Amino acid sequence: MSMKLAFIGLGVMGYPMAGHLANAGHQVCVYNRTTAKAENWAVQYGGDYATTPALAAKGADIVFLCVGNDDDLRSVVYGESGVLTGMNAGAVLVDHTTTSAKVAIEVANKAAEQGVAFLDAPVSGGQAGAENGVLTVMVGGEHATFERVQPVMSAYSRFSQLLGKVGSGQTCKMVNQICIAGVVQGLAEGLHFAKQAGLDGEKVIETISKGAAGSWQMENRYKTMLAGEYEFGFAVDWMRKDLGIALDEARNNGASLPLTAMVDQYYADVQALGGGRYDTSSLLARLDAIHDKK
Repeated sequence: MSMKLAFIGLGVMGYPMAGHLANAGHQVCVYNRTTAKAENWAVQYGGDYATTPALAAKGADIVFLCVGNDDDLRSVVYGESGVLTGMNAGAVLVDHTTTSAKVAIEVANKAAEQGVAFLDAPVSGGQAGAENGVLTVMVGGEHATFERVQPVMSAYSRFSQLLGKVGSGQTCKMVNQICIAGVVQGLAEGLHFAKQAGLDGEKVIETISKGAAGSWQMENRYKTMLAGEYEFGFAVDWMRKDLGIALDEARNNGASLPLTAMVDQYYADVQALGGGRYDTSSLLARLDAIHDKK
């Protein structure tokens, strides 16, 4: 069934996600801070664009958000030009931004004041997952709202899961980033060690990837890591934002995250090397830089 939708935020994730919704036959109106990108999207996908979030959201059944951080989320939700100004009671607001659980609860409460339902729904799968429509969506909110939105989200996802009340999706995304941090550091150290030991990195990965050491990161990033190329995914700056959210939450719930804290500092070292826009596999660049100084 075709629905009237709005999509706010046309970054590397949002642009193709909104495109999948349009291709699925929905009526989609987009908003982006850079209007030229919204215009380009409208031409490419045959949708509409608006000059404010409120205008994009006007009359929409579901409004999707995919922006940068907590402050960006607030900036497109609140105020005269925010999406809540344009939304009607009975509509649903779905946030795909990776934020704190605290702001998810805050926005959900504000939305509820005017009869708008809310789902926090961060995604995993990166730019390639968004472009190929195979993202994983981690959702917090009411079951009935999830049931209503899930078929629409399937346009750009291959799996979505309701984890619990509002904030649960963001908390699950924290778990995701915690796990990725440890895996990427282990892979970086393994490749660095192989290089120092004089082993053929390609043959090493071909061998160990078939066993317990195998991972998505190994399969998708080892070739570019061996080549010293780090322009193929989620940026270090954004990973540090996400790990900071997880570490803050850990201080609140009492969890112990020593490895996560350490890898976060390693990413700070990558930033100091000028690699803030490198992808997360660039932890190997840090190890190579340390070795080169010896």
